[in-house]
Amino acid sequence: MALDNYVTLGRSGLRVSPFALGAMTFGSDPGGAGCDVAESEKILATYLERGGNFVDTANFYTNGHSEKILGDWFAARPGLRDRVVLATKFFFNMFPGDPNGGGAGRSSIIAQLDESLRRLQTDRVDLYWMHNWDRHTPIEETMQTLDDLVRAGKIRYVGFSNTPAWVTAQAQTMAQLRGWTPLIALQVEYSLLARTVEGELAPFARDQGLALTPWSPLRNGFLSGKYRRGTQVTDSARSAYVGGPSDADYAVIEAAAAIADELGTSVAAVSLAWLRARPGTVVPLVGARRVAHLESNLDGLEVALGDDHLRTLDEVSAPDLDYPAPMHGAQQAMLQFAGATVDGRESTVYPPLLQSDVRY
Repeated sequence: MALDNYVTLGRSGLRVSPFALGAMTFGSDPGGAGCDVAESEKILATYLERGGNFVDTANFYTNGHSEKILGDWFAARPGLRDRVVLATKFFFNMFPGDPNGGGAGRSSIIAQLDESLRRLQTDRVDLYWMHNWDRHTPIEETMQTLDDLVRAGKIRYVGFSNTPAWVTAQAQTMAQLRGWTPLIALQVEYSLLARTVEGELAPFARDQGLALTPWSPLRNGFLSGKYRRGTQVTDSARSAYVGGPSDADYAVIEAAAAIADELGTSVAAVSLAWLRARPGTVVPLVGARRVAHLESNLDGLEVALGDDHLRTLDEVSAPDLDYPAPMHGAQQAMLQFAGATVDGRESTVYPPLLQSDVRY
């Protein structure tokens, strides 16, 4: 597989690369996780030259600098912007002290989009994400505003990020019933070390035909290959404030490392290949502070995991999900339990279920 082996993003006609380029690291960052303009441009150019077409940023990333870097780069290359799916996000307040400077109300969405379009030097955004849930704004106001912006041609598609499943379901149902623009994708934290999305949001996405675009697919670099039990990582910009892997994390890392050694590849490539193999449409966001990081991550497109590899990784990384997900996990057992008798006769479809097989 290559970056120009495109997939449709959810229930839409939008064709994107199997890996998106995350631009969160583009620009100056007080936390030290960003990269300068020159390196940002090299990363972007490398991704596009390899056939990539899906670039994701946010108004909040490096205080707007990420959007500006992208805008300047595309403005200097007329015609290239039209060949790229450019995504950005709204929500976080860029103007402290202004109560309407952020959030998901009508006036703030419109103002945030206008500022993003100015920095990006474009007349529309191809995919506009709500970066987080605004619990102080009715969801119908948010969805109607986004629909109005689609009809005005300022955005083309809509997605949610970091939003509870029940809110997302409410928004999607409302959009469908009222003829508004529906969601096509969810941007969520998802990796071998962060699988709780499988409790509610991932099943919802599959049911509704939404794509998942995982952020932090290498879990703050824990799955990059540089972390080994008993060693100290000193070259990670985030290690100072995110801490290190737990014992349970290391068990997953070591399983991925064993598979990587067997296949002659990296832990990062194995971790990204595992995400690509998840049910539904999953388009990981790969970020980088150096071109070498990007090229290493793109190796995940070349890795094909076998059934045994997937089973090993699934088992070692199995998450503890909140109620009621554990009751629905062993669906076959639940069907057997529910269908043991039909109209007083024993079911011929499923064998009798022993009491010891049922977990309450």
